[in-house]
Amino acid sequence: MNLLKSILHNIGVVIVGLGIAFLCTRIDSFLGIKNFNFLFTTIIAWLLLTVGFLLRVWATYYFYQHQMKVISLAPQKALITSGPFSFSRNPLYLGGNVFIFFGAALLLGSPTGIFITAIHLPFIDIFIKREEKQLEKTFGEKWLHYKKRVRRWL
Repeated sequence: MNLLKSILHNIGVVIVGLGIAFLCTRIDSFLGIKNFNFLFTTIIAWLLLTVGFLLRVWATYYFYQHQMKVISLAPQKALITSGPFSFSRNPLYLGGNVFIFFGAALLLGSPTGIFITAIHLPFIDIFIKREEKQLEKTFGEKWLHYKKRVRRWL
């Protein structure tokens, strides 16, 4: 059940990524920016979308296994350090905000989509830093050890 829930949740993330990329193609058109369509970018796009989707499915599965919500304003009750969290402290952001959003922008050939994805990442990083302060407050030394061992993104 958790695997199905993870898959369905992340199909939604791919749809959002494609929707944003589509809106960016409309902005491109309005601004007179030419979209691109090359075999190489299409291959990279599908690779990024696939890796991003699978990474997010893997990470959300771990969240659901620990009875945690993927989207929650309340502090998390468990510190997950295994699975995808053993090589990235933020596999959900990495899979969605980086891989899926860049992949969608490349797939639809939107320069604006690539630009918007790139400029939103520093804001996501600020959000992550806020989350990390909460994790340090909640998990103390356990968090500090994990933070020292595993990078924020990759």
